[in-house]
Amino acid sequence: MIVEERATSARVVAAGRIAAELGFGKSCIPEVGRLLGAAAASKPDGVVAESGTGSGVGTAWLHSGLGAGARLVTVERDAELARRAAGVFADDARVEVLHGDWRLLERHAPFDVFFCDGGGKRDDAERVVTLLAPGGLLIMDDFTPSSDWPPRFEGEVDALRLFYLTHPDLAATEVLTTPASSAVVATRR
Repeated sequence: MIVEERATSARVVAAGRIAAELGFGKSCIPEVGRLLGAAAASKPDGVVAESGTGSGVGTAWLHSGLGAGARLVTVERDAELARRAAGVFADDARVEVLHGDWRLLERHAPFDVFFCDGGGKRDDAERVVTLLAPGGLLIMDDFTPSSDWPPRFEGEVDALRLFYLTHPDLAATEVLTTPASSAVVATRR
């Protein structure tokens, strides 16, 4: 186990270095990363997906929980980020890094875990839900916590968050990841 933990940490660190080298400032925070690792571990033979690879930090966290029978597919619009992130996982055939639009993920669906961090969650929210397998987990981060109902952001009802929290095909909740950030976690019914 200790060797596996060190290897996992090495991938997170390697992806973080790439982010720093390329000036990419939108990497997954450790609090969300641990959530991603736990989600992937809950589906040991599952299909795990991510939209918005970035430099691969979130991908590395997902990889940390990836079972021997699972596979992970992630997509990134930026060619250089996708190329560099792919290098972090070049030694693991279970991981595929795609370059292009988030819709490239559709051919790999349905997903047992879907970290929707890039495209999709705003521009085609209904399609995101349909990409989940029954019992599949959907995770979206970068929300600002709201104590109001319906949830609000910058004084307005947060329609995007409300969509996922009230969708009839999802059992969803909002999880505080830091005092200033939250994630929506949902399971497809």
